[in-house]
Amino acid sequence: MAYKYFSILYLFILSVVFTLAKIDTLAAASLSLEMDSASRKQQTPMQKSRISDHKAYKVSDLHFGFKPFSPLMGAQKMEGTENEKLLSNVKVFPNQISDQLSLSFKLNKDSNVSIKVMDALGNEVTTLLSQRLSAGEQSNTFNLGSKLNQGFYFIRVVAGTETIVKRIEVL
Repeated sequence: MAYKYFSILYLFILSVVFTLAKIDTLAAASLSLEMDSASRKQQTPMQKSRISDHKAYKVSDLHFGFKPFSPLMGAQKMEGTENEKLLSNVKVFPNQISDQLSLSFKLNKDSNVSIKVMDALGNEVTTLLSQRLSAGEQSNTFNLGSKLNQGFYFIRVVAGTETIVKRIEVL
């Protein structure tokens, strides 16, 4: 119990010491700023600011060290990354599957494609397709029959280094 009170007292003393040190530092900094501003007033004429505080600021001292944001550059980068996608527009239908699954997607260039069915824990249940496909719209139909029990599964479509996962329900 006494330890608790001593630790609180110790923290209070530390906070007082740091506060006093901070006040001394701020006073010294403001004193040096006043001295610097007095010497600057003598050296260069100041221009009036457009800011409403009516203080004079020296325009040549404003160096921020970064380039301003250009929205046009960001838009160009976004368009470029969309075109680089290898796999897009993946559709699985019907979503409640009884025995047949239809899958369509678009490939932007020839690539090795793998389509696998995964269970809820991420274990591979079956491989539906694993081969090289040509660029363009692809549409495939798979007969699942009795391969899958009733429940939720995931279809993982892998083309090159890109992976898209879709959820399906088997009745």
